[in-house]
Amino acid sequence: MPPGKPSAAATKGTSAGAAKLEFTKEQELVALRDMLLIRRFEEKAGQLYGMGAIGGFCHLYIGQEAVVTGIQMVLKQGDQIITGYRDHGHMLATGMDPKGVMAELTGRRHGYSKGKGGSMHMFSKEKHFYGGHGIVGAQVPLGTGLAFANRYRNNGNISVAYFGDGAANQGQVYESFNMAELWKLPIIYVIENNRYAMGTSVTRSSAQTDFSKRGIAFNIPGEQVDGMDVRAVKAAAERAAAWCRDGKGPYILEMQTYRYRGHSMSDPAKYRTREEVEKVRHDQDPIEQVRKRLLDAKVDEAELKKIDAEVREIVNEAADFAQHDPEPDVSELYTDIYR
Repeated sequence: MPPGKPSAAATKGTSAGAAKLEFTKEQELVALRDMLLIRRFEEKAGQLYGMGAIGGFCHLYIGQEAVVTGIQMVLKQGDQIITGYRDHGHMLATGMDPKGVMAELTGRRHGYSKGKGGSMHMFSKEKHFYGGHGIVGAQVPLGTGLAFANRYRNNGNISVAYFGDGAANQGQVYESFNMAELWKLPIIYVIENNRYAMGTSVTRSSAQTDFSKRGIAFNIPGEQVDGMDVRAVKAAAERAAAWCRDGKGPYILEMQTYRYRGHSMSDPAKYRTREEVEKVRHDQDPIEQVRKRLLDAKVDEAELKKIDAEVREIVNEAADFAQHDPEPDVSELYTDIYR
């Protein structure tokens, strides 16, 4: 495969090797549970925000769950991920404790940043999650730096830098692309194209709306992937990870996905119609796709309802913990802060 020229089958992600797009029952159940955890957590976060228990900004991942879930199914121990401020789903996918994440959202003592970072600023060294970044596109050069460290150490690990269609127009993104290809850094750049950035359609803000082609000038191969189908995401992530681990340099995956809520909780999303959102929900919802496949495979619906009930219990416990955990002590005000 020449640099920048993936096969025609790979370009769309969904047609590359039918066998790879098939999940076992166990894989479908794992994907369903992981995506449900993100969905129910975000729904609860939205409720708490409406109640005033969460302040500041809060960007929900509802609708995009298949992206991080499918990619996480491919990563190995030691691989790192970094993302922007729509980050709760990424944290949960890496195995971070829902209680710690929710406690940070509510500004409590046992949150992942001790209640001082909030929605956009969390990390976990243990889970190799490096944030949560509030500056648009800032995570891309940082993720490239993680990849540089992996190459320097020759440890076989890769980094995954997630960013959106809006951030894809940042200059620092292209500086990172250039450096990553020059030094053949093991990084997957995942562009989560949810179509609207902060509120402007990609057709109005981007001269090149095929984001998988953004690396052509740097000889970086890319694919467009159905980001609403967890199987297609996993299959594309396998190809990208293999490319990186083989020492061939970076890889770009454009995940064509959709967020059901506004850019943040304060966004009424008047730039699109309710009918458009409902059509995507009805036709492409990532969780309902998995649920339907399981039901078609004669999995008892009671088993699926049990999974949802268990997930709801985990989320409710996290919300209860987050609302009763003490706030940080005043002595913490300047801890971990450069003065």
